[in-house]
Amino acid sequence: MGIIPIQQISHNDPIDALVAAHRPGHGLARAFYSDPAIYERDMKRVFHRHWHCLAHESVIPNPGDFELFKIESEAIILSRGADGTIHAMLNVCRHRGAEVCTKPKGNAKFFVCPYHAWTYNNDGSLRAARLMPKDFDRSAHGLKKIHVRVASGLVFISFAEKPLDFDPIEQSLRTSCGQYGWGEAKVAHREMYAIDANWKLAVENYVECYHCGPAHPEYSQTHALEQPLEMIEKLNAAMEARTCALGVEVVSANHWQNSAGGQEAIHTFRYALYDGVSTGSQDGSPVAPLMGRFSAYDGGVTSIHLGGTTFLVCYPDHGMIYRFIPKTVDSCEMELIWLVRGDAEEGRDYDLEKLTWLWKVTTEEDKKIIEHTARGVASRFFEPGPIAPMEHNELRYINWYLDEISRP
Repeated sequence: MGIIPIQQISHNDPIDALVAAHRPGHGLARAFYSDPAIYERDMKRVFHRHWHCLAHESVIPNPGDFELFKIESEAIILSRGADGTIHAMLNVCRHRGAEVCTKPKGNAKFFVCPYHAWTYNNDGSLRAARLMPKDFDRSAHGLKKIHVRVASGLVFISFAEKPLDFDPIEQSLRTSCGQYGWGEAKVAHREMYAIDANWKLAVENYVECYHCGPAHPEYSQTHALEQPLEMIEKLNAAMEARTCALGVEVVSANHWQNSAGGQEAIHTFRYALYDGVSTGSQDGSPVAPLMGRFSAYDGGVTSIHLGGTTFLVCYPDHGMIYRFIPKTVDSCEMELIWLVRGDAEEGRDYDLEKLTWLWKVTTEEDKKIIEHTARGVASRFFEPGPIAPMEHNELRYINWYLDEISRP
């Protein structure tokens, strides 16, 4: 995968000209974080083209359950039908455009538009349209639906008319977080963080650990990603031996690619915790019952980067979903979702404060450093510097992003 060759980019388009002017091996120029026109292109060519994790399906466990999700200017109703099927619909009445779902979550057999009382079933079909002519075709006026797929308990949506092939993603998730029992997991906690920064600054911060030592002392006490490559390789080899001894096979695979061939980008990789550390917690001690195929701790973590906005972290006793959500050109949100075994009970099997401590502390630190960066990047004198060797995932992400926004 690489950026589209400069000769294939129209220099008459100011955004394409900025892409062509990008200096290889360096960060993005200021305009990519502040130009409203680039933000609009981000929405069309990244967010409307790729798959995004919306939730774990356990948030709507019963027929009739629904929850409302917002991504930028779009609102999506996620609902479970009477037959258990999950539907994703735009919250826009097919009459005059009013929002038909006015509650953030709940259980309902149908949604009634507060404007003119058009009524929709929870699968999006139009149930009733009062005082319309006899020849009115209700079947042609259901709520607009977007593509939805469920894999290993995770609900993904795509705004694309023809979405990218999801089958390879489903297989990758089955052989990674599926081994951790995510399909049978439940949500223990969710936390939304408002960030005063362009969404790309938040994602770029997440994908590299060059900053982990200086910015995350708590995380760095248990996770070894900031160590030299030789030490990481030694720790990883010991981790893989322990995983194999448990009879668990978690497949690492790098399919980080552009969308030109109709494929989604996904990268699954594993890394070790320090010796004696069981999981991601304040002191490395277990915080919840073991999940999936794990009968003991292997001292490792599985990380999954998917589609540009979805990032997953698998520990043997709990899981983390990171969602990055654009709001405006200079604001975004990060949602963190903690997963535990489906039959685990708070207070009996896990202490919520201990379960969430590490990633709450780490994310609060991330919010501060991202916003520090946003204020610095806003300077007219900002000039992007070279990407460090430890930021290889960020470099890959930047190249992928530039390729995507260059691709019609």
